Amino acid sequence: MRKIISLMLAVAAPALAHAQTPHDQLTKVIDDHWAWYLSVHPVEATARGVRDYDDQISDLSLAARDAQIKAEQGFVTRLDAVPETGLDAADKVNRAALLWMLRDDIASDKHQAERLMLFTTYYSWHQGFSGMADGLPFYTRADYESYLKRLALYPKHNGDGMAITRQAIKGGYVLPCSVLGGFAKGISGIVAGPPEGTRFYEPFTRTKPRDISDADWAALQTRAVAVIRDVITPEYGKWHDLFVADYLPKCRKSDSASTLPGGAAWYASRVRTHTTTDLTPDQIHQIGLDEVARIGKRMDAIAAKAGYPSRAAFIQHLRTDPSYYANTPEKLLRVAVRQAKTIDGLLPRYFATLPRLPYGIKPIPAAEAEGTTTAYYGPGAPEAGISGTYWVNTSKLDQRPFWELPALTAHEAVPGHHNQIALQQELPLPPFRKYLAGFTAYVEGWALYTEYLGEEMGLYDTPEKMMGRLSYEMWRACRLVVDTGIHAKGWDKAKAVAFMKANSALSDANIDAEVNRYISWPGQALGYKLGEIKIRELRARAEQQLGPKFDLRRFHDAVLSQGAVPLTVLESQIDGWIAAEKAR
Repeated sequence: MRKIISLMLAVAAPALAHAQTPHDQLTKVIDDHWAWYLSVHPVEATARGVRDYDDQISDLSLAARDAQIKAEQGFVTRLDAVPETGLDAADKVNRAALLWMLRDDIASDKHQAERLMLFTTYYSWHQGFSGMADGLPFYTRADYESYLKRLALYPKHNGDGMAITRQAIKGGYVLPCSVLGGFAKGISGIVAGPPEGTRFYEPFTRTKPRDISDADWAALQTRAVAVIRDVITPEYGKWHDLFVADYLPKCRKSDSASTLPGGAAWYASRVRTHTTTDLTPDQIHQIGLDEVARIGKRMDAIAAKAGYPSRAAFIQHLRTDPSYYANTPEKLLRVAVRQAKTIDGLLPRYFATLPRLPYGIKPIPAAEAEGTTTAYYGPGAPEAGISGTYWVNTSKLDQRPFWELPALTAHEAVPGHHNQIALQQELPLPPFRKYLAGFTAYVEGWALYTEYLGEEMGLYDTPEKMMGRLSYEMWRACRLVVDTGIHAKGWDKAKAVAFMKANSALSDANIDAEVNRYISWPGQALGYKLGEIKIRELRARAEQQLGPKFDLRRFHDAVLSQGAVPLTVLESQIDGWIAAEKAR
């Protein structure tokens, strides 16, 4: 109780009298915010080495959300009271980043769509809970005991999610029918089969910790089976039944977020959140069309070089030749592993600073694979002894071509997400910037920039691989057109799919999953290309201004050395770096 009271006082208190300097004031607010954040995100706290909340999970209720927004408003007030004139450059970035994150969350919460629509085709509370163990330490009996306690708390968590979803249905805040085809299966599939075969049981298949006897280990395994069978599985059944009986019949006929109550304003807020710019949907749509035309010319040239009469003919060959596809999940993973290790060996030529944390490769769990994207990255937790993970989709093997793997691996693993995120976790930054600062335009812009960098690294050594790289860039350019087309210009899913198919080499399964994602997660897809465009623009500026002084490895360090920031802050940082390089 004393700890909770102290956290409440930290949230509400003005700058303390003993914090004499602006730096001290700022440090106090940042420290208090991090302590508060961990108190309301207890699983994250465990992953970060704070073990005070090991028997808790997050509160999904709207009452908890209201309390969080009130707390964030208190931190904004305290940050506004810190005089910026007395801060050094690093402190100014810390203050600006936290203010941006807090104000954006507060502004987003004003939209009912943001408060009530708890899931997309990419993520839901039931998926997050099923993957909880991936970010937790399992070294001692206490680790397993706390995990079992957390599993037993799922009924309230699920009940809160369902209660909010019922409210969403009543208010018309529902996803379009067009994207929900496989969603019910994605709920029931997580608990299909015996408890021992679920993701929830996976920690109990690992090597027994030394502080647990054989008899006690067997008892823990028995308890795990019981909680999965008697608590978790029935709750997933309740959510599945609610979705099928109540949600699906009320699904939206329009694919555009703008048709939701207050939807146009909500979409505008999503655009700002994910791009960290003031660009309008119309401006972004035009940028996308221009990029589609530019990249298309390069694709035409590659097709001609490969001996095909047209881009369409080459893409048809790439989509249908069975030699480009694995016939087993293991073969696809082996090719992905070899690609990743090939890139690992090239990294020191292009980066002066590399993260210490390694990464591994795993298949996306079968219950989620069919409805999700071709791969994604899972951040590690160094404090908990967990590496980063490159998750590869091994479902629908005839839709996962080898010629995509160089660009895919560069983006999701190295030098893309793993390099950037793992390095950010190791930088001498406040914890909120190490673990919470996930500005989409920066994070995804960097990953897409590394696909471009792959050309210099020699990753695309065949016309097929180069077409895969250009198709991936085209995919992200198409996102600018399709996302804004759907949510600001009235496009439906069929038009979006047709545009993607006409311009990229993506398989039908990938296109369907991607368009579902754009429809159900408005604005998020815009950050990739806009971020990459900005990073390439800043690199060109540095090359032009520095001439022979330009060092690519140092430029990459400059981009990555402060962690994720809004694009305006990144531009200011690189301009400062250019000036410093000139003076060297």
